[in-house]
Amino acid sequence: MHYAIPLVYALLSTPSALAAYNLAKEYSGSSFFSGWDFGNGTYDSTTHGHVNYLNQSSATSQKLAYVNDAGHAVLKVDDFSFVPWQEKRNSVRIESTDFFPVGSVILFDATHLPFGCSVWPGFWTKGPAWPQGGEIDIVEAVNLMGSNQMALHTQSGCTQPSDVKQLGSTIGSDCSAGVDSATGCAVSEKQPNSFGGDFASAGGGVWATQFDESGVFIWFWSRKDVPDTVTNAKDTIDPTSWGTPSAAWPASSCDVNKFFTPQQLVLDITLCGDWAGEPHIYQSTCGGDLGNSTVDVCYINNVINTNGTNYHDAYFEISSIKVFTVNSTVLTPTASGATVLSTSTASPDSNGQSGSSGNNTGNGSGSGSGNGAMPSVAAYAAMVGATALAAFSWILL
Repeated sequence: MHYAIPLVYALLSTPSALAAYNLAKEYSGSSFFSGWDFGNGTYDSTTHGHVNYLNQSSATSQKLAYVNDAGHAVLKVDDFSFVPWQEKRNSVRIESTDFFPVGSVILFDATHLPFGCSVWPGFWTKGPAWPQGGEIDIVEAVNLMGSNQMALHTQSGCTQPSDVKQLGSTIGSDCSAGVDSATGCAVSEKQPNSFGGDFASAGGGVWATQFDESGVFIWFWSRKDVPDTVTNAKDTIDPTSWGTPSAAWPASSCDVNKFFTPQQLVLDITLCGDWAGEPHIYQSTCGGDLGNSTVDVCYINNVINTNGTNYHDAYFEISSIKVFTVNSTVLTPTASGATVLSTSTASPDSNGQSGSSGNNTGNGSGSGSGNGAMPSVAAYAAMVGATALAAFSWILL
């Protein structure tokens, strides 16, 4: 028998009351791509990048998504095809079928990030009804930027205080800034080796994102600086010894329970678009002529009329993604009336990794990187009839 529990359950089940973060989901090794929805072959209509996000079958057959001999997951842009004028280059976008509640810690361990002129990668999270439900940008940068940029995107009312304690440099404090919060409140990483060739040369690194009632906090460590408590985290994790984060948005000025619903993980790589291809940004990070609204210099100089060799560095190589939650809880979309998410408890899969025992449904759809994303088909269908966040219900299995 299923008992409907309103969203207030999430407000009560907070880390301060329940303490430990326990492993809920691990994406790694040969089964890394289990538990993700791919695109459906359509173009990036959200951030207007010049890519087509392939479905899983096509991405796998073209080796744009695979697990390499080191056991690392690779997601990449097509770097071998000639693309003519007015066509788009193939790429990959994946969204986790599970959602993770307020009271989560996300570890992202990578050895290589996509970079290069026109390249716009992202590892980020979103609620099921974006732009409602919040967005956390953990890894995002464009072109030849030298450092990562982290950000929140929310409804009006969430800000970053002026006296925040963090290692990074604040770019904007209003997390609702821009149309549909497209600008948000960003923080630029100040530690070395957080993006580009320097990240790869340093052996990569790890990001940890704490997302709970105390706020949203993101730490970054270059490979040689990753603490043992992160490297050795298997069943549980404790952020209290990690020191000052790279980016911090404390709950004192951004009530997480108010501005964020459970979050879905997203990995994608687009090309040019609203950020990487913006004429002044493109010129400042890649040089060359200044484009305009009728001459897309980013597209002309990179995406088309080449065999793709300029995209040899446009790939993620990911060792693992681990999500720790209170009581190992994950949430999955359902399509029954106004019910949006159901709870489930992590259990080992056939490879010994942690997976959810709930009902995972949904087909990947939509496109875009960083700001903005269409929900998966199942999540979208589930949201039909739900007129407000207050209508969200969780089903306790």
